[in-house]
Amino acid sequence: MDLRKLKTLIDLVSESNISELEITETEGKVRIVKGGVAAPVQYVQTLAAPPAGGPQAAAAPAAAAAAPAAAPVESAPVGHAIKSPMVGTFYRSSSPGAPAFVEIGSQVKEGDTVCIIEAMKILNEIEADKSGTVTQILGENGQAVEYGQPLFIIE
Repeated sequence: MDLRKLKTLIDLVSESNISELEITETEGKVRIVKGGVAAPVQYVQTLAAPPAGGPQAAAAPAAAAAAPAAAPVESAPVGHAIKSPMVGTFYRSSSPGAPAFVEIGSQVKEGDTVCIIEAMKILNEIEADKSGTVTQILGENGQAVEYGQPLFIIE
């Protein structure tokens, strides 16, 4: 599916009353979800299976070798985690020159805005779901975040 067709589909979904669109073609499948918790656009391209011993066979030993290196597990943060409700770009402030919504040590109340996540050119204010003190900021300003990724720790 070419990029123009994909952009047209995204525009149609964003301007219409439908919340989800899924199209399957011979070269792949596209699923567009508006206002949901799923990834805004998923594009899955189906390819012919590689011959035995191809690139996938070489990738398996490399992945197995990398697994022991990741064995040391960091301890889980103590406190309540504010998690990302969507996939998007994390911002700590409302504009580049503005102060951050919260800093380490800030007192927040349930419902206070703690950050913004931009998804599909829409800025979504993320609110604290619990009152407390911010002890850790896990998100990096301007970086992509995943659904369910911890952004802040509150105690």
